[in-house]
Amino acid sequence: MSEHTNHLIYETSPYLLQHARNPVDWYPWGEEAFALAKKENKPIFLSIGYSSCHWCHVMEEESFENEEIAALMNRLFVCIKVDREERPDIDQKYMRFVQMTTGSGGWPLTVFLTPDGDPFYGGTYFPAEDRYGKPGLKKLLPVVADYFHNNPQLQTDLQKIRLMLKSSDVEQQGAAIPDFDNWKSAVKNLSGYYDEVNGGLGQAPKFPSAGVFDLFLRYFNHTKNNRFLDMTTHTLQRMAMGGIYDQLGGGFARYSVDARWLVPHFEKMLYDNAQLVDLYLATYQVTHDPFYLNIAQETLDFVLRELSDSNGGFYSSLDADSEGEEGKFYLWTKEEILQVLGPKIGNIFCERFGVTDQGNFHGRNILNVRKSFKQLAEQFNKSSDEIEHIINQARQTLLEHRGKRVHPGLDYKVLTSWNGLMLSAFAHAYQITEKKRYAEVIQKNIDFFKAHLYRDGHLLHVFSKGQAKIPAFADDYAFYIRGLLDSYEALFDEDYLQMAVELSRTIENEFYDNVAGGYFYSSLKENESEAEDIKSEKDGSLPAASSVMIQNHLRLFSFTDDKSSLHKAETLLQKYGRQALENPFAFATYLQALDWYLNQPTEIVIFPTDTTVLANMRKVIFNLYLPNKVVLISKNPEEKGNFAGRSLLKGRKAVDGKTTVYVCVGQSCSLPVTDGEALRKLLEWGSVK
Repeated sequence: MSEHTNHLIYETSPYLLQHARNPVDWYPWGEEAFALAKKENKPIFLSIGYSSCHWCHVMEEESFENEEIAALMNRLFVCIKVDREERPDIDQKYMRFVQMTTGSGGWPLTVFLTPDGDPFYGGTYFPAEDRYGKPGLKKLLPVVADYFHNNPQLQTDLQKIRLMLKSSDVEQQGAAIPDFDNWKSAVKNLSGYYDEVNGGLGQAPKFPSAGVFDLFLRYFNHTKNNRFLDMTTHTLQRMAMGGIYDQLGGGFARYSVDARWLVPHFEKMLYDNAQLVDLYLATYQVTHDPFYLNIAQETLDFVLRELSDSNGGFYSSLDADSEGEEGKFYLWTKEEILQVLGPKIGNIFCERFGVTDQGNFHGRNILNVRKSFKQLAEQFNKSSDEIEHIINQARQTLLEHRGKRVHPGLDYKVLTSWNGLMLSAFAHAYQITEKKRYAEVIQKNIDFFKAHLYRDGHLLHVFSKGQAKIPAFADDYAFYIRGLLDSYEALFDEDYLQMAVELSRTIENEFYDNVAGGYFYSSLKENESEAEDIKSEKDGSLPAASSVMIQNHLRLFSFTDDKSSLHKAETLLQKYGRQALENPFAFATYLQALDWYLNQPTEIVIFPTDTTVLANMRKVIFNLYLPNKVVLISKNPEEKGNFAGRSLLKGRKAVDGKTTVYVCVGQSCSLPVTDGEALRKLLEWGSVK
């Protein structure tokens, strides 16, 4: 491989650099490649993937490292590689084409284009030879090239494809904002997909669906219908005890290939873990069961250990593969465990995590919890506390031993959107625990962004190998604004709130569709000629930017009194209301925002005078499940630049020199509260007088 070097060698994306020494003459996305295609009248072979994608590695090994196939590609096509995480706008455009023409999508995404960038044929993974019912590239490449050069049907087909894609862009008309009965019906409809046996939604492959279970917690909060809490706790317990959760190092894999959470797709993504931390923390606030807080903190420990840049950014992902084998880093034989731990401790460990001589995955073992501490205590004639101590020590020993293995590949890109999600997770963890190290992580991340990815009220999308580049997309703004608002409510640094306000102005000015409503995924100012006017409206593995911005606007209205924020939120709630009721799974984040709007937030204002009492008040507030709340602190409401919650602060102050809290809902506010227990009762009862 070393004798080959292509045009990707100067890129900063880990995924593109993985392909920089393929014999395929790859180009990065850009004018050079398209100009060459036009000059030589060649179609374009576009391959889109990401660094932790298992089947992307398979296709590279089978085809892109194959000299014969590479020669065909180089002779017949201009070949372009795209990192979907670096250019999600390009990925969305061509994924939509493949999904519409084949009925499915995924990565690697393989699309054949004209020199003008128009797609005419595509799919996902293609083997080198005919296999799995798919045509092999050796046969497919000459056929596609011949079709491009010699088939008069091409122009007709291109016109049909343009019309098909255009018809899918038709905007749905808005309606009245749904009422609370509509909201409850939509959430109840989602519960019909619940797997009563294994937890989660549907069958294999099974994804965590954090947004849906957030709605179930909200539904329980309103109705006290225990089924919705039980569905959430059952799912989170099964996940945390399954193979999808790293039983040694913490953190969740992307999804489970089976229905019972045993066999993961081993890649670990920053965005999954951020959303799951939030869900486990929220479930802890509802139940006060330390199990959920522990899983959240173990996951954050994993992020700090394996996905954190020393300067403050969060890396993107860990690969599914190591040493060319999926999951190898995480698998164990019973013999190895007994060698490391010794037979006495090793046998207890193996009983806990279902380790057998035969294994549960190709002769080796995926660790998953099979027996409780109580069961092990009875089996080995020890106390539950002794067993728990033994297991925790063994976990640490095996984690250190595993650390000597060849690690999965690290995608060290710092993506703004995903960092915003993880910033929120650390902010929520700090709110509950007040651990100093979480506060330091929040501060370092925001400082990192100020230094590298934030310029004059604008964000950049990615930082890698010392370079920040690519104007940010709608979800970059939406998620990082939310992270800043959560960070303000954690540390109460008004600079974070000011930064959120500035970024909200930018997304409104440069992304909002003033004709039909909603946010274009790419900035109207930065939009390249080849980009589509695609909008971020439906949840996928990431929340929809439009729905997150509804929540951001509702929160900013409480913080700033800016009525334009409330008006924008109401406009978006009207636009997407009908679609959300028809497809609540794809609009779960919208339904979270609708819950906030319909039930009005609890606005909590603190005037601190004593740090000890303040800490107690904060503990009361953040250990309760209050999903729709705004919390602000003011030492001096007349201080210049202090714009947070102007109307909430006006006319209110600390009473008798004591730390004082006011609780407001709608147009009503409580009398001043100076006692933590009184505040707890007030918030639990929801009584505002």
